Amino acid sequence: MSQSDNNAWLEQLPEAFIAYRDGRKLDEVECIVPDLNGMSRGKAMPVNRFSPDKPIFLPISIFYQTITGEDVEMDIENQWAETDMVLKADMSTAMAVPWAKQPTLQVIHDLLDQNGEPISCAPRNVLKRVIAMYREHGWQPVVAPELEFYLTQPNVDPNDPVEPPVGRTGRSGTALQSYSMSAVDEYGPVIDTIYDYAEDAGLHIDSVIQEDGAGQVEFNLSHGDPLLLADQVFYFKRIIKEAALNNGMFATFMAKPMRDQPGSAMHIHQSVVDIKTGQNIFSTAEGEETDAFRWFIGGTQKYLIQVMPFIAPYVNSYRRFESETNSSAPTNMAWGYDNRATGLRVPNAGAQDRRLENRVVGVDTNPYLSIAASLICGYLGMVKQVEPDVPVEGEVEDKYQIPTTLEESLRIFARAEDIHDALGEDFCKLFAAVKKEEWRQFHREISPWEREYLLLNV
Repeated sequence: MSQSDNNAWLEQLPEAFIAYRDGRKLDEVECIVPDLNGMSRGKAMPVNRFSPDKPIFLPISIFYQTITGEDVEMDIENQWAETDMVLKADMSTAMAVPWAKQPTLQVIHDLLDQNGEPISCAPRNVLKRVIAMYREHGWQPVVAPELEFYLTQPNVDPNDPVEPPVGRTGRSGTALQSYSMSAVDEYGPVIDTIYDYAEDAGLHIDSVIQEDGAGQVEFNLSHGDPLLLADQVFYFKRIIKEAALNNGMFATFMAKPMRDQPGSAMHIHQSVVDIKTGQNIFSTAEGEETDAFRWFIGGTQKYLIQVMPFIAPYVNSYRRFESETNSSAPTNMAWGYDNRATGLRVPNAGAQDRRLENRVVGVDTNPYLSIAASLICGYLGMVKQVEPDVPVEGEVEDKYQIPTTLEESLRIFARAEDIHDALGEDFCKLFAAVKKEEWRQFHREISPWEREYLLLNV
């Protein structure tokens, strides 16, 4: 095969990348995969070494590590034989790396074993598995994520508290400015850079708003296929962090980065359409609610508590639910119509747009896993015909409360047989083992609070 044949893929790249490249020589290709935390792993190579058909390999042990990078011993045969996974380029995900000095392409890869079978513990494959379960019934799930995050001053010493950023006025950010356009303008250069990077990458932002917290921003993404939207969230997190760094700030997707500020969520709007007709199965032809919609809510109410490790995966995730300051963060599995006190909200919408908003999910999650977890709850509700409780008006009763610690969530998850069957027993055991080790590592640490109040007072 000639060199020109090997590089035929260059002529098929997205228009956004061609515009970004602007006739310049392509320098490098980043071959990336999302790990269990939703961060990028992979390899970079000169463009002349890359081909979508050329095998690339990574050890499966990248999924045996905690967020700290430490290895976790598990009951896996030949765990440390470092078996290679095969990376298969999904060229539909190809897009620019706008912050790179030279034109650079990044491509998300699927992960297969040596026999060409999907790696069960790869987050992208977990989401694909859930989507395939929907399609077996002739259904196509549709999601629209909303990303909340904080811009902060650079935090170079982990022992120091995180501080709000200093904007164009020279003042540190203040809270209680939700929906303020002036507050958004305060960090205009960062927002502009994010928009520029997104345009270069061919990504689209539906809207941007200032949230309650000091320096807290929310980006809303347009609705679409769950895999496409998970890829976009995966890319956007990297884009937002790089845009902040290039403007002298940090961007963090930590669920609760500052003690006295609200936490950050990733609300997920969910609906389901009939593949043949394109109609929303949550609405009848007359525009009324269907049994499927009711069962989707019922399944979400029943099973969401069982998948908490996917939607609140770290010790810090649960701080978002503790004594929230100036925040409507839900701490329950109740549902209601246009009620932001409930964890599950049915927004005001027409029949074709009827949907359920999951407001419990944190923005610190792996988007592939949190979207998969949220969708599998609704799916199980529909196939098992789970009836929901009555909708809640106003404040929520205690009976709907969610787990308050990662340890409690992992105990519930260990008994979630339907979830394990749906997502894969081996994957669920691996994920739980990693999370248990992270919990153990956290509780080995001595916090500043303990040193301040216990060192000399007990």
